[in-house]
Amino acid sequence: MISYEPFYQTLKAKEITEYALIFKHGISANTIQRMKHGKAITTKTLNVLCFILDCEVEDIIKHDKELG
Repeated sequence: MISYEPFYQTLKAKEITEYALIFKHGISANTIQRMKHGKAITTKTLNVLCFILDCEVEDIIKHDKELG
């Protein structure tokens, strides 16, 4: 199963809030909500998040066999 735990660690490390992602960078609140609940996001969204956060994919998601 995909985990977004690295995403929240990256946000904290870069001192960026979910609020800033939504209102400054245009990420939809629905996307943030989906991530909070471990639901799928598109690769396009993943690409945009990597660009905004200046990070790699593994800084946003990880595969955790224990969750699935």
